[in-house]
Amino acid sequence: MDKTANARRLRQNQTLAEKALWKLVRNRRLGGFRFLRQLPIDRYFADFVCEAGKLIVELDGAAHEGREDHDERRTQVLELFGYVVLRFPNERVLADPGGVTDDMLAALRSGRV
Repeated sequence: MDKTANARRLRQNQTLAEKALWKLVRNRRLGGFRFLRQLPIDRYFADFVCEAGKLIVELDGAAHEGREDHDERRTQVLELFGYVVLRFPNERVLADPGGVTDDMLAALRSGRV
C-alpha cells in the first residue's frame, strides 16, 4: 500500500481522541494555524502536523503502552526534520481538550517551534 492510501486509511479510522482534536484544529481554528492529519514524514505518519509552525502532535493511546523506546526513536527522527513533537495521552485530549489546544498554541506562539 502506498503512503497516500495508507494516510487516507488512517484518516478514515481515527480514534475518538483524534476525532475530538481534529474538530478543534481543522480549518485553521487554532490561532489561524493550518494542521494536516496523518502526514507521512520519512517512514512515519504524524498524527497532526502544522508545517508553518514546525509542530507535530502525537496522540498516545493503549497501542503505545510498552512502546516508549519506539516512540522516543520516532520522536528523534521527526525532530531531525526540524519539527517539535508534542505528545498527549488520548485520555487527556478527551478530558481536557482546551488544555491540550492551549499547550499546542503556546508552543506555536513561543518561538520554540
